[in-house]
Amino acid sequence: MSFRPLPAQAPATLLREAKPLKALFNEAQRLAHLQRLVESQLQPAAREHCHVASWRGGCLLLIVTDGHWATRLRYQQRRLQRQLQALEEFATLTKILFKVQPQSGHNRGTGRTLHLSKAAAENIQASAEGIRDPRLRAALGRLASHVRDDE
Repeated sequence: MSFRPLPAQAPATLLREAKPLKALFNEAQRLAHLQRLVESQLQPAAREHCHVASWRGGCLLLIVTDGHWATRLRYQQRRLQRQLQALEEFATLTKILFKVQPQSGHNRGTGRTLHLSKAAAENIQASAEGIRDPRLRAALGRLASHVRDDE
């Protein structure tokens, strides 16, 4: 007795017909639709930094790429909530939560090198000498070592 595998099916067919995949595909489509609605109410600059994570029980969870954008969006939260409540899909919206989640693939600190002028480094070093806490003194000493060489 030999095993005969089922004939291969196109991915689109599997997504529409296999129950677990169908549910997952429908949820992805639902979130994509909600994303478009949210983007329609955001400022153009904020759109690439804000993504719908979930919409359940009157609570909309938005993933934001960094703290700067999260703060800006929190300042606009009431306006955004009123605008979204005017849409049929968000009629029951009671709260918006923002979660900061940096985009994957971006290394923090790459390409950014701290350079201090000689005067700034000397001031930091002088400040460090008056500090009693050894860890803070050492940290200030490391910071003062980032002197720009082209002066």
